Order: sequence, then structure tokens, then C-alpha cells
Amino acid sequence: MYAEERQAAIVARARATGRVEVAELADAFEVTPETVRRDLTSLERAGLLRRVHGGAIVVDLFGFEPALAVREAAHQAEKARIAEAALHLVPDEGAIALDAGSSTQRLAELLPADRELTVVTNSLPIASLLAARPKLTVHLVGGRVRSRTQATVDQAALAFLRGIFVDVAFLGTNGFSVARGLTTPDPAEAAVKAALIASARQAVLLADHTKLGNDCFAHFGELADLAAIVTDAGLPDHAAAELEAAGPQVVRA
Repeated sequence: MYAEERQAAIVARARATGRVEVAELADAFEVTPETVRRDLTSLERAGLLRRVHGGAIVVDLFGFEPALAVREAAHQAEKARIAEAALHLVPDEGAIALDAGSSTQRLAELLPADRELTVVTNSLPIASLLAARPKLTVHLVGGRVRSRTQATVDQAALAFLRGIFVDVAFLGTNGFSVARGLTTPDPAEAAVKAALIASARQAVLLADHTKLGNDCFAHFGELADLAAIVTDAGLPDHAAAELEAAGPQVVRA
């Protein structure tokens, strides 16, 4: 296969899935990772892809926000391990906040039925999931519901969060990096995430390794705002070291 043919195939794969990864492409085309990285660099220079950590995304999808159902279906094994590791950071009693998102929803599913906790969430699916558990006191943050993420946002949500204080806030994100911090496509949702961080004694980010380097439109926090990042084993050693140098503990499940 000529380089031009391989690069065309890479773009087709990226457009079909939204993202391609170096290791997967190297296996698929039976070439070295260095060859794939050169291909991605050429495609970025041509304006067809944007390089991110470990791979690339399509330029015209940059900033695109996948629906919750799409995110739930992606990287399921990694998110299950992340949720199991994050469960160790849930206090035995007190109050926690669960941000809207697929990884935080996995954590909600694992909360022990016998643990007495106050749970604040801006996620309709998480509130519905936990409302039937008698030992949990569940507070659903009010506001406008975003259909794409099933999250509540806007002034009603921000006003509620300004009036509470929790022990730990567990956050989701669309992207994080040492250079840009914590980012997500929608400014209204970013404002709620920032308010969740401000409302908590500690903030913990739940994010699989593919979110690293995927800088999105709206900034909602710095790595130094986090006590910990819980991610999966796909995050390289050097990336974990860089993240920890910025402040948070990095847990790779």
C-alpha cells in the first residue's frame, strides 16, 4: 500500500469513528508506529486531522460532543476499571457530587446500597438510578436539561451549587491536558463543572486515557484544582508523570 492510500484509509477510519489511535493503525496496516505518526503529521498539515495524545481526531469533528449513549458504549472495560478504582475514594459517610457523564454513571452504579451518603448530581440518569436506594439522600441539581448529555445547566444549577458543600466531587470531562487543563465543548456545562469543583473539599476527575490531549472549546478548571485523576492503564508513564507534576495524584486502573 502506498503512503497516499494508507493516509486516505486513515482519514476514512477517523471520519467513521471520530478518532484513530497510533497503535491500532500500526497493527491494522502492518507498519511501525513511527510510520503512522508521520502519516498523521502529514494529514494534520493538510488540514484533515488534528493530532492528539496517542492518535488524531477529524478536524471537522473537533469540538463535536458525542451523545451520552455514544459515550456509554465507548471504552466500556476501561470505564468499569476506572469506576472500581474511584469507589475507593468515596467516603464512608458525608456528601459527594457526581457530575453528568458515562464514567461517573459507572461509579454511581457501584455505590454500596448500605452506605449512607448524600449525593448531589446534575445528571438525570444518575439521579434516577440512585433515587430508589433508601439509604442515599439524592439531590438533583435544577436547571435546563441538555438533551445531548442529560445534564442540568444554567443559572438555576449554578445558584444551587453555590449554596452547598460536599466532601468529594467526581467529575467527567471531554478533554484534559497539562497545557489546557480541563475542557468540554459546551460553555454552560463547563460552568456547572467549575461550580462543582468550587463546591467540594476535593475534586476527582474520572477520564479514560483517550481524553488526554483532546482540548475542547470551554475551559472549566486546572489540573491543580484536582486531588486525583482516575484513568486507565492505557495512559503512558511519561504522561502520568507530567500530570502529577501539575498537582493531582494519578491513579491508573
